[in-house]
Amino acid sequence: MRRLLIALMLWLTTLPALAQDRATLVADSLLIEADARLIASGHVEIFFRGQRLTASRIIYDRKADRLIIEGPLVLSDGSGTVLLADQAELSGDLSEGILISARMVFDQQLQIAAADIQRVAGRYTAMRQVAASSCRVCAGNPTPLWELRASRVVHDQQERQLYFSNAQLRLAGLPVFYIPRLRMPDPSLDRATGFLMPKLTNSSKIGTGLWVPYFVALGPSRDLLITPYLSNGASRTVALRYREAYRTGDLAVTLQASRDDILPGDLRGYLLADGRFALPRGFALNIHLEGVTDEGYLLDYGLPESDRLMSYVEAVRVRRNEHLSARLIGFQTLRDGESNATIPSVVTDVTWHRRFALGPFGGEGGLRFQTHSHARTSDNPVDSDGDGISDGRDTARASIRADWRRDWVLRNGMIAGILGEARADIYAIGQDAAEAGTDTRLWGAIGAELRWPWVRAGKNGVAHVIEPVAQLVIAGDGTDTIPNEDSVLVEFDEGNLFALNRYPGSDAVERGIRANLGVTWLRHDPAGWTLGVAAGRVIRAEDLGQFTAASGLDGAQSDWLVAWQLGTPNGLSLTNRLLLDDGLTLTKGELRMGVTAERYAVSAGYVYVRDDPAENRPDPTEELVLDSSVKLSRGWTARLSGRYDVVLDRASRAGAALAFRNECLLVDLSLSRRFTSSTSVTPTTEFGLSVELLGFGGSGESGPARQCRG
Repeated sequence: MRRLLIALMLWLTTLPALAQDRATLVADSLLIEADARLIASGHVEIFFRGQRLTASRIIYDRKADRLIIEGPLVLSDGSGTVLLADQAELSGDLSEGILISARMVFDQQLQIAAADIQRVAGRYTAMRQVAASSCRVCAGNPTPLWELRASRVVHDQQERQLYFSNAQLRLAGLPVFYIPRLRMPDPSLDRATGFLMPKLTNSSKIGTGLWVPYFVALGPSRDLLITPYLSNGASRTVALRYREAYRTGDLAVTLQASRDDILPGDLRGYLLADGRFALPRGFALNIHLEGVTDEGYLLDYGLPESDRLMSYVEAVRVRRNEHLSARLIGFQTLRDGESNATIPSVVTDVTWHRRFALGPFGGEGGLRFQTHSHARTSDNPVDSDGDGISDGRDTARASIRADWRRDWVLRNGMIAGILGEARADIYAIGQDAAEAGTDTRLWGAIGAELRWPWVRAGKNGVAHVIEPVAQLVIAGDGTDTIPNEDSVLVEFDEGNLFALNRYPGSDAVERGIRANLGVTWLRHDPAGWTLGVAAGRVIRAEDLGQFTAASGLDGAQSDWLVAWQLGTPNGLSLTNRLLLDDGLTLTKGELRMGVTAERYAVSAGYVYVRDDPAENRPDPTEELVLDSSVKLSRGWTARLSGRYDVVLDRASRAGAALAFRNECLLVDLSLSRRFTSSTSVTPTTEFGLSVELLGFGGSGESGPARQCRG
């Protein structure tokens, strides 16, 4: 018979080593000799305790409890480790023995070729005269990109560790590094104490150095990463990252400390902590703490840049139609010329927001209750810099807001709607020579809206939707005496063209009678083309002087808002938004382009905002940004990024990178330059080089495999 299946626990229960777990033998032919030998030949397979052995011929000697195996043989342990050999002699339970001209393959990644492999006690695998690599080897070019040569390697299957003796790292066949003793995790192990791949960097501020990370596994749910910076310059730096997973959440803390000649004698550093925890009754606790010793540290050491750091502790619960949160927030400014003493450094917020149906009244309503306070560390009650805010002003507020909207579909296809919003605020202001005391505000707005969607079906399934919208809003026009701190910058776009209140915060509300007019057009092509256009403006009964010129909302008539989006089937997307006055002069503009294809991706943008002293912008802002990547060939990727200040006619940032990734190697080379400067930072050039050997535990995802030509 072809493939004779014998389920007899390898000679039934007469094989003592294998009888414990019922092994199964499959072979083309089977011969049992009188001297207690079993001979199986032709496509032989043995299944035992999760292991699978295939060979061309197996002889089992019952007296010696030994298996003599003729290859090619493959022994798999069921956990991703595979042994391949020409011949072998193993114990009956496959736990001990020797394999000749063998290879060991871990998780289809790392391959170890050896003159012979010896299995010991079912736990250890000892290999002699070893060559290890995760690179694909071609017959025409048998030299891998990298390999580890060693006189002896021991694999501890229980600890999932590889121990190399007299190891030698070779790149393209050339010896580059010798290590007498080397321990590395096998590919099945994600976390193990030991060194990670170092990274070489060069900075015009801190010199050339090597980041050498050392990972410490403190347990199944905790670890510590220690990364000293070994530099030829004056910088002495160490970075620490501690992580711990709890039953209800996780915590990660990063601390970096430095001494250098940028600020001689000062201990400089950066702290970042993030935590997320589940609380009873559906609440979640979020923690984010961030701080730095001085304004230039983030830039000097290539850390994520920000001009203001925000720390917070937040308890939040989100349910259907309900949001409840309480936050404690702290700010640290890194902006040139801005003081931490005069910005709101401590902020508290409590918000409850509920959406609901109004039953017999119809439509949908909402109710929001909020308390807010912010305090400055300065005790100066005077406005010393002329920005309209005293240096030490502290504010507390309690607010309640209700809103409602209901729509009707008319017989002619029009959609009529009524919407309204009302709110009450009480403010307590301290440490302000001009505004100190208690103030209240009642505000309300009601609007009527009419929409008329037109739908047309064109050829080849093309659909057109045109919708003109007219909205009339009536709101109180009394003088607002509340100091405006959280709504100084107002964006006017298609998202709030038909809003009752366009201020983003709570300190200001939009007043007066006005008409919001607009029209949208959407063209959708089943072939993948999509074009959307929106245009509109706001016409007021009276100019109350509420908005700045750069917002586009000032005057009795706002600027013209024009926005459009284009998407194509080949991955091109264009987004453009413009604010134009009656003379078609640009007030604010933004253009973004994105292209995504198989071999390249490009993201570019242009932004322009006119000058406006009321928004603390004495000069216009005009910038170009670019971020792109191109696959040059299999494994090679180039990246280019930059930011150009059109007003100053100079680049503010530029960066380039070149990366190579295949199945066994990752090389990342980067160069960046920051051109701008201030009192705390100077122009900086940074260079980085990282090399990672893929195929070991915890390594990154592999790239395209090497192609062999026949």
